[in-house]
Amino acid sequence: MKNKSNDYVIRILDSPLAVNTGEWNALLATQSPDGILNPFMRHEYLAALHASGSATLKTGWTPRFVTLWQGDTLVGACALYLKAHSYGEYVFDWAWANAYAQNGLDYYPKALVAVPFTPVPGARLLARDHAERALLVQALVAWCDEQKLSSLHVLFAADDDVKACEDAGLMLRHTVQFHWTNSAAARGALPPGGGAAPVARQSRFHGPDLQGVAAPTLAAAHSALPPESEFLLPPLGGNRDGGLCEPESGFSCRPFASFDDFLMTLSQEKRKKIRQERRKVRDAGITFRWSLGPQISSADWDFFYRCYERTYLEHGNAPYLSRDFFHRMENSMPENWLLFVAEHEGTPIASSLIAVSARPDCAIGIIDAKNVAAEPESEGNTSFQGLTAFGRYWGALARVDCLHFEACYYQPIEWCIAHGFQSFEGGAQGEHKMARALLPVKTTSAHWLAHPSFADAIERFLEREGAGIDHYLEDLERRSPFKAAVVQPPTNPTIPS
Repeated sequence: MKNKSNDYVIRILDSPLAVNTGEWNALLATQSPDGILNPFMRHEYLAALHASGSATLKTGWTPRFVTLWQGDTLVGACALYLKAHSYGEYVFDWAWANAYAQNGLDYYPKALVAVPFTPVPGARLLARDHAERALLVQALVAWCDEQKLSSLHVLFAADDDVKACEDAGLMLRHTVQFHWTNSAAARGALPPGGGAAPVARQSRFHGPDLQGVAAPTLAAAHSALPPESEFLLPPLGGNRDGGLCEPESGFSCRPFASFDDFLMTLSQEKRKKIRQERRKVRDAGITFRWSLGPQISSADWDFFYRCYERTYLEHGNAPYLSRDFFHRMENSMPENWLLFVAEHEGTPIASSLIAVSARPDCAIGIIDAKNVAAEPESEGNTSFQGLTAFGRYWGALARVDCLHFEACYYQPIEWCIAHGFQSFEGGAQGEHKMARALLPVKTTSAHWLAHPSFADAIERFLEREGAGIDHYLEDLERRSPFKAAVVQPPTNPTIPS
């Protein structure tokens, strides 16, 4: 596929292994002002999903990586998959698929631009600038139309991706996640720009140099969709703006000095609850140790996978990711992983695996239930600032009250404070995270549907769902776990005459 006016060429590749690692990662680095690579969009991560058999045709993820070239230079790319189901996505469209089936239409295969099994917001449409990102979106829609696919979905997109998709007429959909920020100033529930959702809309654009063929009208298309209550506010899965902190009145923008410093910004009720939960773990005789990057031993990787696999099996499911996938993580991008291991009397009983956006230069740590690092980073060390940790996987071989909260929230948060990390993303779903000071953030996905009648029906649904999300966020804001800001009176009040 070629864009004649600008001499751009689109190439569709059937494997991430067909893309040069250096070229992909160089393009990814340009998506961040400071060049930090999102670990889940690294070529090594996507290639490992494929090579390990975790995301392949056999598991319902058929790769069709879309690349945009100008001469011999890779100027745009995205990880696209043809999906035969909707598992492992965390933006729920099962009801849409059911509505298609009720009308005798095929919803699958559909096109999905996403990181398999990974609901982490970030750049999805890699490009050097907005113009080339717009070309990439146009090419995606044109290719999906040409292949007669039902739809295109761009999940957990970054702000630049959202703008390009919205400009191309794709419909926007919002979900809610819970993130922690290392600053008392970030105590408000709604992120900057996180208020009202943009109106969902879809143009009749079908891509460059292609004539869209109208699908037959379905008189019952809208009525076939389940009622709003059936998928308004589904199980909870923001766009990270990356901007500087703007302190709210009465709060400092400085990072927390310690976990206790962080606790003192919470309401008394929440502070007491967290201390009680941590005490239960400590009184059970549980200690923690952490390892970062190459310091994670092969034995610890093996133990982690035992925990991870057991958690899935206990819920009656096979794990999405194979042991071979994590073996590849150990060898190809160890610097992006932080492992916490819980021990009882020296025996490992649980673990949580955290991704980090860049590799901090610190050694292996030994910490107890109070999470005091053996050699904590100094406050003046800037190598950690602006970085993000991502809660990803956990599992346990023994049951201890509140161990999940300690391993998955309190240990990572205290580690982030000790090492100057800017934020910790707790992953999809879980309103209970708010009680642990992870605040709601609105995430955005973009959607294109080929069938005009279904597009119209889903557009109306998304408008209602978006209003529901806004009301939900407003309700969460009223339930903030943080103390109310202390508003200082003006020093020279004006007294009316």
